Amino acid sequence: MEWLFRRASLVRHALNWWPPFRGAGIKIEALSDDYRYCRVVLKARWSTRNANRTQFGGSMFAMTDPIYPLMLMGYFKNHYYVWDKSGDIDYIKPGKGPLVAEFTLSDSALAAIVAATEGGDKHFPEFSVSIQDGKGEVVAKVRRTLYVRKRREHRGGA
Repeated sequence: MEWLFRRASLVRHALNWWPPFRGAGIKIEALSDDYRYCRVVLKARWSTRNANRTQFGGSMFAMTDPIYPLMLMGYFKNHYYVWDKSGDIDYIKPGKGPLVAEFTLSDSALAAIVAATEGGDKHFPEFSVSIQDGKGEVVAKVRRTLYVRKRREHRGGA
């Protein structure tokens, strides 16, 4: 699967056709070539609404699910094992209309991962992302904890 991460446009395209995203109305609008920025939209349609006619919370959480792990796998050229370990969501207000989440990888977060995993150790970085409505108001905050470990063949001295 390493071939997939050679081009961010392939990852974006694959995710947009991936049945869990496509069926939930989730679309990757942008993924930078260096994998350090991603913009995800949850479309507003009848199938993504709950009984109150606002966005279904499960779809809001799902729009954040594989993003940080895939960004790290792409950035590090698949030299690391990266998985979601845990996540939680804080619903701030009802999400109406299309919703947007923008993901970024900072220099400091990437440096911390490299430093913590150089010897082959596991690392559990936390990332946060806000989900916003069309007015730019935050409707939910999501925290994701990842499992990151350098693959054996890429560890120094292993």
